[in-house]
Amino acid sequence: MRHNKKFNHLGRTADHRRAMLANMAISLIMHKRITTTVAKAKALKKYVEPLITKAKDDSTNSRRVVFSYLQNKEAIKELFGIVAEKVGDRPGGYTRIIKLGLRKGDAAEIAFIELVDFDPEMAKTETRKKSTRRSRKAAPKAEAAEAPAAEEVKAEAPVEEAKAEEAPAAEEAKAE
Repeated sequence: MRHNKKFNHLGRTADHRRAMLANMAISLIMHKRITTTVAKAKALKKYVEPLITKAKDDSTNSRRVVFSYLQNKEAIKELFGIVAEKVGDRPGGYTRIIKLGLRKGDAAEIAFIELVDFDPEMAKTETRKKSTRRSRKAAPKAEAAEAPAAEEVKAEAPVEEAKAEEAPAAEEAKAE
């Protein structure tokens, strides 16, 4: 039974899970995007988002609290410097999970987890202007009118070619 089990244990002991999530959080902060299973990505999202929220307040206490989770000075510098600067005005939702499909070996679901403000390609697609909506009835009529005309031309061409090929053969037969 799973009474009051509010998070995924990921098939690991508490210490192993804590160390794994800390390592994944460090990798995410340093590289801005990592590939992992969907279950681990969801667990990492719950682990790293409060740390990023803490990093928005750059004080000695918040640095110590985050360091107690991550234990990596370079990651702390990156988190409180570049990452906190980019997400300073965002109220939450610092990470994005993008599913990629199934892993070949064991068919586990694979996903990207990335920091939202660090993907320039996604920012371009979000700021793109939407095209105006067109009537659905107009396009099929135009295509339908063009399609039969094209088919008629194609249908006539082989018949003419066949007649043209038969004519020289008939003349040769008469000549013999």
